[in-house]
Amino acid sequence: MRVIIGVDWSDQSFAAITQTFQLYHPSDVTLVHGIEFGILEHPFVAQAGNVQGYDDFRHAMVDSGRQVVERAAAMVPAEGTSIRKVTEIGNPTQLILDSASNLAADLIVIGARGRSRLSEVVLGSVSHRVLLHSSRPTLIVRGAARTVQRVLVAIEDRDDADRVVRWLTQHPFAAPVELCVVHAVAPIGINEPYAAPEINAWWEDVQRYAEELVQSTAGKLANSHYKVSTKVVQGNPVAVIEQEAKDMDLVVVTSHGRKGISRFLLGSVSHAIVHHVTCPVLVLR
Repeated sequence: MRVIIGVDWSDQSFAAITQTFQLYHPSDVTLVHGIEFGILEHPFVAQAGNVQGYDDFRHAMVDSGRQVVERAAAMVPAEGTSIRKVTEIGNPTQLILDSASNLAADLIVIGARGRSRLSEVVLGSVSHRVLLHSSRPTLIVRGAARTVQRVLVAIEDRDDADRVVRWLTQHPFAAPVELCVVHAVAPIGINEPYAAPEINAWWEDVQRYAEELVQSTAGKLANSHYKVSTKVVQGNPVAVIEQEAKDMDLVVVTSHGRKGISRFLLGSVSHAIVHHVTCPVLVLR
C-alpha cells in the first residue's frame, strides 16, 4: 500500500502518523509538508515591498519544514517501509494532492484540528480542502491515535457496498476487527391516511431492501479477519452514523464526489460525518 501523509507541527498531524500504522502496514510512505508563504512566496514581492529580514524568515521556515518531516520520519517503522520525504514551498493542499496523483497513492492520511464547518469555509483547512478535492481514499484523524477494534461501515446503496467490500478486501486492517455494517433508512415524512396501504407496502419494500443490502455486504466481508454484524436504523443518515459511531474506533463511509453547486445544495454525508464524529473517518472514493 502506498500512503501519503500530510505533516505539520500539530499534535493531530503526529497522531495521523501513529494512526496510519495502527490500521495498516504500508510498504511505501510519503511524508508531505508544504511551506506556505502566501504573497511572499516569490522573493521579488518581498524585495519590492522592502520586507526586512525576509531571507532569514524564508530560511527559518524551510528549515522548520525539514525538521518536522524528519521528526515524522522517525515515527515510521523502518522495517519493510520505504520512506519518501517531500518538503516544498507551496500550497500544502495542492502539494498533498499532487504527490498522491504523481505517486499513484492508495490512501491519503491527514490530521484535522477540529474547526467547525463555518470556520473551515471562512478560514480554510488543509484537511477540509484535501477531503473536498481528493479523488483518492482519505483518512481524517481527529484527536489522539487509537487502537482500532470496532469499525462502523456505513453504506447507502449497492455501489457504496461494492466500494467498501473492494477496499476492505484489497486492504485489510493490520489486526482483526469487528465490523458493523449499518444502513440508515430516512423517514419519508408523509402523513396521508388515504395513501396508507400504498405507503405501507412501499415501506416494507424499503425495509427488505435495506436488510438484504446489509446482509449481502456482511456476507462478502465475513472471514477470519473480520467479525461482521449488521444494523438497519430509521433516521437521518448523519444523525444515525453519529449515534452509532459513539462506541466505535473508526468509521468507514463513501463519497459520491459531488462538486461545486451540487455539493452546496445537496450536501455531503461523508463531509458532515467528519465533523460530527470524534473517531477517525475513512472516506472511500
